[in-house]
Amino acid sequence: MTETTYTAPLVVLDTADGSLVAHRPDVQRVDVPADVVDLATAAEWALAYGLGSAKLSRHGEDIGPLLVLTESAVEFLGLPARLEDRKGLRVPDDHPAFEALTEAGWSLSRAGLGAWTFLFRERVEVHVAVVPWGCFADHLRWGGIEDVAADPGALAYTLGLYAERVISPTGSTAGCSLALMAAVRPPTRATFDRGTGRMRRTPVEGSLSRPIDPAPPEALDEHPIAADRTRDQAKDPAHVLVEEALAWYREPTEAETAAPYVVGLDVNVAFLAAANRLTVGLGEAVYTDGPKFDKKIPGAWLVDLSGAVLRTKDLRTKEWRELPAHFPSPFTPDGRAPAGPAWYATPTLAYAVELGIDVRPIAAWLRPEAGGYLDLWHNRLRAAYMDTLADLGITEDMDEEAFLSAMATIKERDPDAVALLAAIKQTAKGGIGKMRERPQGKRAGRHAPWPALKRPTWRPDIRAAVISAARVGAYRKMVKTWNATGLVPLAVLSDCVIYPSAYPTARAVVPRKEDGTPLPGGFRLGPNPGYCKEEGVRDMTWYREMVAKQANPARFIKEGRDAVREGE
Repeated sequence: MTETTYTAPLVVLDTADGSLVAHRPDVQRVDVPADVVDLATAAEWALAYGLGSAKLSRHGEDIGPLLVLTESAVEFLGLPARLEDRKGLRVPDDHPAFEALTEAGWSLSRAGLGAWTFLFRERVEVHVAVVPWGCFADHLRWGGIEDVAADPGALAYTLGLYAERVISPTGSTAGCSLALMAAVRPPTRATFDRGTGRMRRTPVEGSLSRPIDPAPPEALDEHPIAADRTRDQAKDPAHVLVEEALAWYREPTEAETAAPYVVGLDVNVAFLAAANRLTVGLGEAVYTDGPKFDKKIPGAWLVDLSGAVLRTKDLRTKEWRELPAHFPSPFTPDGRAPAGPAWYATPTLAYAVELGIDVRPIAAWLRPEAGGYLDLWHNRLRAAYMDTLADLGITEDMDEEAFLSAMATIKERDPDAVALLAAIKQTAKGGIGKMRERPQGKRAGRHAPWPALKRPTWRPDIRAAVISAARVGAYRKMVKTWNATGLVPLAVLSDCVIYPSAYPTARAVVPRKEDGTPLPGGFRLGPNPGYCKEEGVRDMTWYREMVAKQANPARFIKEGRDAVREGE
């Protein structure tokens, strides 16, 4: 084996002229020693060559090497060209490659030898990603990375940037997101125990150090805690916390149909923006009867908002004004007014207070131990997102017209950078979703535990808080827009909002101050997380046709594509 000559998180292994070569993130290609003939010896070489990533926290651990195998490398190393087990998506344990790993002292995770493999030996680990086995398949949300994989050099460069800006890839983008959370805020750290004279692991303050049960209203129907929940209770917001993104649309009014266009505004990486400085629960939930609402305490609150009047203060007179009747409700995922008591996350009720509503909780499950767990995760992903946009020539100092023009032609620019940007966006979104991962595969019973429950980051309450903050954040912008311009949204789908417009541009619907500058707290065009871009422009006839088909126009306004199906 060769001595350490280079430090990088990963290489892409390919073949040239019948020999194995490694493509590095610095766009250099090196010959792999002739004694590397299978996956076991490739793992040995990866360690000796110095591959791997440094820890992201002083309490964390270094990340092992990642070997990405192309189709020709798979054949060279004696691995099957395709996975015959399409259900388990793994190589049989009696395959010679598996046996060679075992003989060399390597052990594998429970997932076995598959598209993403984790090899362990003593205190080291090596990760392996196999391109022809689907390591960048659509369901893993790597965006255009699979297209980049056709060029081993470009793949090494793009994955190297992802590793440098986010984290060394470890599976799906959602899985990478959870790995990043744990890497920047490790659950435990090594400390010296004077009593035993040995090192031991102790919790890190501000981190999620152990798995905890959800509060009853936060639990999925399949969770052991929900075993006694009836079918009717499972659909009743008075029993179950339902904090989801807003999906709503309506018929335009007669006056609105006179507008020739509809314009969609899209909030940039909305969940990432919502996580910024968001206080979330760290410890277990505590039940309380009839508490006084406190926006500083994360948790789930049972409140009756069915009679609440939606109103806001006029920007000029500061007098309270009722919102138009055709405004959606900010308290439900379908935009309908609540019909009775329901469970809400703290950000939703904090916004209810902003709207002048008297919030009187009936009961609550609160988490007194709280903090900004997602802050460091947010900061790293935000920097990765902005740096990658800058690679594409899109920066914070651009004026609105230049920004809209650049975004309209973004896919015509560097395809590798576009693929990287998509992967970063999916990392931000997928990690929040995976905090409430549902059971997969067979289990002992409907309410039997599943593996995800063993993760400290299986936290449906944190997911609910982020989605709640994102939904009311967008709603706050809608109210500001109406207050300043009189425009009422026609349709909403999560982070996309559609307005009627006299002109075919997003610039026509964003609210402004009298001097033409963006209105604070309203929709604002720009690349920053929480700012907006133009999602699409269509004519009013198209909008009315979509509504007649009972389809949410916000789902299809972007180039006619299904935004939900494409994971946007």
